[in-house]
Amino acid sequence: MSPAAKGGSYPTFAGLLRREGALAGTSWGLFPDPTRGTPSFITPQTVRDARDCIRTGTAFGLDYPADAFDPGMSLKRSAPRHTIYSSHPAHRDDYLDGYYLQGSSQIDGLRHRRADDAGFYNGTPDDRISEGTPDLGIQEWADSPIVGRGVLVDLAGYREGKAAPIDHAAGEPLGLDLIEGVLDAQAVSLRQGDILMLHTGWCEWFLGLQPEEKQRMRDSRRATGVAQSREFVAWAWDQRLALLAADNFALECLPALPSSPYRDSAPNDHGMMHQQLLAKLGMPLGELWRLGPLARHMRAAGQWDAFISIKPLNIIGGTGSPANAIAVM
Repeated sequence: MSPAAKGGSYPTFAGLLRREGALAGTSWGLFPDPTRGTPSFITPQTVRDARDCIRTGTAFGLDYPADAFDPGMSLKRSAPRHTIYSSHPAHRDDYLDGYYLQGSSQIDGLRHRRADDAGFYNGTPDDRISEGTPDLGIQEWADSPIVGRGVLVDLAGYREGKAAPIDHAAGEPLGLDLIEGVLDAQAVSLRQGDILMLHTGWCEWFLGLQPEEKQRMRDSRRATGVAQSREFVAWAWDQRLALLAADNFALECLPALPSSPYRDSAPNDHGMMHQQLLAKLGMPLGELWRLGPLARHMRAAGQWDAFISIKPLNIIGGTGSPANAIAVM
């Protein structure tokens, strides 16, 4: 058992790169629960400390409606159809057809991505990633929800304050230097186990478009997001983040930058960082989160942290789920 698994310190990202063979650049085998991933950075003490973020008791739901992104950026995920039926005059029941679990505000599970050059997280065999198997399933975080301190990085507000709003129509890449600059401007320090939320303003911008404009954006395959870089992946690990979330389509920018360092190692993802973050580091990703109201409240309050609860649907072997995220300030 590694020192980290025994409760000691975890290696830096540079240390991860020095691991041998298939373990190089991964967190495989480092956590006490081998299937939980970076939410393991959250300890009982971390949760207790996060109570200090609750000052007024104001709560925010961070999920958009299940059918909000219709049409959305996804080429396959359509909105669910809601049916209400009754068995007798005093009864009502309902169900959903065509419900894509990652069609709206979501959390990506660790079986959502396989690393082209290494496989699924923790070396899980490919044949274990199928319907009916629990390995790396989203139920891991439903049985033991992800709760703790959340920090919002108001990228949209910062850029608007500089009279240089983020260019969503162009799908602007957002670099690590911008994220660190906003954290400095907000005078916020990150702690081990933090849930990091990046407010880009993309969701509100996209949902404000006319249907034909949404279709044009989907056809363009361009979306604002974090620029792909080794530095960002290393930074996310070295900050000991439990989860990364954003109010955009894929967390990272689309298409991946021509300069992405992962074009060779992640050819099926065209150079995106998803494989590095999910399959190698075990870091869950949140996408399409409803962060606008929370960001505006935090801006007015001058408070950039909140107690966050994330409770995915308890679907055995799910690759992702609605985030069911709540922020309490």
